[in-house]
Amino acid sequence: MRLRNIPRAEGTIQAHSAVIKRPEDQRGCWRQVFGNKHPICIEIGMGKGRFILNMAKAHPEINFVGIERYSSVLLRAVEKFDTEEFKELRNVRFICMDARRIEEVFAEGEVERIYLNFSDPWPKARHARRRLTSTEFLERYRNVLVPYGELEFKTDNTELFNFSLEQIKEAGWTLTAFTYDLHHNEEMVRGNIMTEYEERFSGKGNPINKLIAVRK
Repeated sequence: MRLRNIPRAEGTIQAHSAVIKRPEDQRGCWRQVFGNKHPICIEIGMGKGRFILNMAKAHPEINFVGIERYSSVLLRAVEKFDTEEFKELRNVRFICMDARRIEEVFAEGEVERIYLNFSDPWPKARHARRRLTSTEFLERYRNVLVPYGELEFKTDNTELFNFSLEQIKEAGWTLTAFTYDLHHNEEMVRGNIMTEYEERFSGKGNPINKLIAVRK
């Protein structure tokens, strides 16, 4: 996917109080960042921020950190945060970085849950290691999650979903729930908050896949 460069993105992000500029300095100290002892959940590849902002609004008892690699995309989340609907939120922060650095930013056992929503499928076989549900990334997640911490993954890409199910098993995680049609699964859709992509794809009649896995 080609991203349009937005010249003002870097300056806006650097000046915004909800964006953590040197996240590695907060490793092991995220509770101090939020000023409370609430659980910390992160979304990797948060896009324009609809999911994480609505999660933060619905769950004030949880702290959320959104990670996005591209500044021009993070800009959209920051702008959404500044709207009347979300500007009073105190339980969400943003980071602009590559997900491969996650262990540099979060200490062992510092994260309660990780959300992956409509991640880049990297369809070519030689790029499989770049997929955010590969065993390589699952090992990174294992190193920052609390014992029995959870991973939630949603996608409309069934090939990626099947790959992810295999990787979960290979990595030794426990698959606690999965579905190939989230919006018609009464139990798993309960409390579901949609992303921009999810609304678009489901609106076209595309089934949404979701899994929940627990690290051992």
